[in-house]
Amino acid sequence: MQTGNGAKKAIITGGANGIGRAIAKKFSEENFKTVIADLEYTEIDDDHIFFCRTDVSRASDTDHLFSWTLETIGDPDVLVINAGKGIQELLTEGDPEKWQEVINTNVMGALRAIRAFVPAMMENKQGNVVFISSVSANQPHPSGGIYSASKTALEVIAETLRLETIPYINVTVISPGITDTKFFENQISGHTSVEGLDMGFISPEDLAEDVFYAISRKNNRSINKIITRPLKQNF
Repeated sequence: MQTGNGAKKAIITGGANGIGRAIAKKFSEENFKTVIADLEYTEIDDDHIFFCRTDVSRASDTDHLFSWTLETIGDPDVLVINAGKGIQELLTEGDPEKWQEVINTNVMGALRAIRAFVPAMMENKQGNVVFISSVSANQPHPSGGIYSASKTALEVIAETLRLETIPYINVTVISPGITDTKFFENQISGHTSVEGLDMGFISPEDLAEDVFYAISRKNNRSINKIITRPLKQNF
């Protein structure tokens, strides 16, 4: 059933934990009705947050998410594209099937979400799309080619969307540095850890503040990119 109290509405892909969950909590504090779309079910004790089990790499799941979201909260005002998978493999030794899994989630998942939810924003002549990228975009490094390529593609998609939706949609890329989440633990392959990098970290809540700052600008201003790193990070 659609909410009828005039509250702002948002959808976050990959919002069950980490950065996505922090964004959902921030939105709730600001009285947004928010749908979390993720593979991993999460207990939610919050009347402002709803959960829809979704694999963004599957077209059928995105179709279901679209219809379920419209029925539950209505057309979202904000789309946060956060779902992503990490991987560390050498290009000469890695598994292309795993690479495809990363591309399907990080790139095709984003494109499917855009195709589903942005047309209604264009009809309404307003909306915000936030892409959670990474400082790895445009930063080739050994074992990081696939992940970096996926995030580089995501940023090209974001800029293309901005150009295609002028002047109605505010498109923002958030590029985090090392963040205190389970990202490294959940990589498809690779052994990096936040502690092992030894450069400090930022919190998911820091990035949630960045997201809310970007979507809250007025006076016809658009915040198109924010990069946030721990002070010690050198890349």
